[in-house]
Amino acid sequence: MPVHRPAPLAAHLFPVPGVRIGITEAGIRKASRKDLSVVLIDEGASVSGVFTQNRFCAAPVQICREHLRLGRGIRAMLINTGNANAGTGDEGLQRARSTCKALAGQLGIAPEQVLPFSTGVIMEPLPHQRIEAGLPVALADAKADNWLNAAQAIMTTDTVPKAFSRRVHIGGAPVTITGISKGAGMIRPNMATMLGFIATDACVAQALMPPLAHELAEASFNRITVDGDTSTNDSFVLIASNQAAHAPITSLDSEDALTLRAALREIAQLLAQAIVRDGEGATKFIAVNVSGGRTSEECRKVCYAIAHSPLVKTAFFASDPNLGRILAAVGYAGIDDLDSRRIELHLDDVHVATRGGRNPSYREEDGARVMQQSEITIRVGLGRGEASDTVWTCDLSYDYVKINADYRS
Repeated sequence: MPVHRPAPLAAHLFPVPGVRIGITEAGIRKASRKDLSVVLIDEGASVSGVFTQNRFCAAPVQICREHLRLGRGIRAMLINTGNANAGTGDEGLQRARSTCKALAGQLGIAPEQVLPFSTGVIMEPLPHQRIEAGLPVALADAKADNWLNAAQAIMTTDTVPKAFSRRVHIGGAPVTITGISKGAGMIRPNMATMLGFIATDACVAQALMPPLAHELAEASFNRITVDGDTSTNDSFVLIASNQAAHAPITSLDSEDALTLRAALREIAQLLAQAIVRDGEGATKFIAVNVSGGRTSEECRKVCYAIAHSPLVKTAFFASDPNLGRILAAVGYAGIDDLDSRRIELHLDDVHVATRGGRNPSYREEDGARVMQQSEITIRVGLGRGEASDTVWTCDLSYDYVKINADYRS
């Protein structure tokens, strides 16, 4: 697809000291595919996560929240694809706990120090015995430079693995950041069927991790939508192994923290945007920027009204400049006192609407020219304040229906 970035190369993904990953083929849903990953975290790491707000959340999400609350120090993560272990009731919880116990037994740690993650088909029993049988092979495979294999192993309907790395200097010391994510459909993370994991060897106090993870999710995974569906399994986890040679970060406002936050945010946004670029059947990557609002929240309402609209998304797929659909979405976004006479609309460099109506100088051929592009920015001005916000989305194509109609086959 033209909106994809090139697939990552293993050589471009940097090992993170204190983190090792092992992969195996456990036959969870299909034979001969990587579908089980273990992430081993050295003692002393700081870990936090942000999870779906779907009230029908999956068993592993419930257990992750519970284990993080206990604060016993996370030492491992267990990730399977092919089965979401959602909509499985008490049995699903029991099976997820069984896998945590099995991995903990292999590592000599407590089950509460394991975070489980699942992605795949909903309402099917988790084949926990296959997972547990695959653990020895996955553990034997554990190594620091396994990030690309891990990115491949967590894929479901994804067509490309999603992974990025950066190196920065903090307090004069080199710091590594590497992250992976998966997701292509059922995507509107509301945290926070996406998973995202970012690890760094930076030294960060555990108390700072929950607000830092939330900040990163808000700036990235909570700014994307493919189809407006909030999954039962959305999870984003941030790991700081605390092995870099700089003084520990104890305040998010320090100079070192600002450097780290910027680098982490870049990786999180690249991973989030990669999910949109790989949206099921997507042919176009669309940034929706709304400015001139009274609050960021109302700007985001308008962003999502546009980004979720099937009429807007199908028009972009067809490269049809039926741009009144965008104005209609702005109007129903839920801002009760919105003055339509102040609305401005741009499509990249083309000024489409002004003061709530068609710009006299707008020509449809200019709109059609922009809509032929694989990357497009929609800009809306509300004319009522100084706030702004941005959401990333994609078009809606024939292939989206085909992929989701055949998902379980």
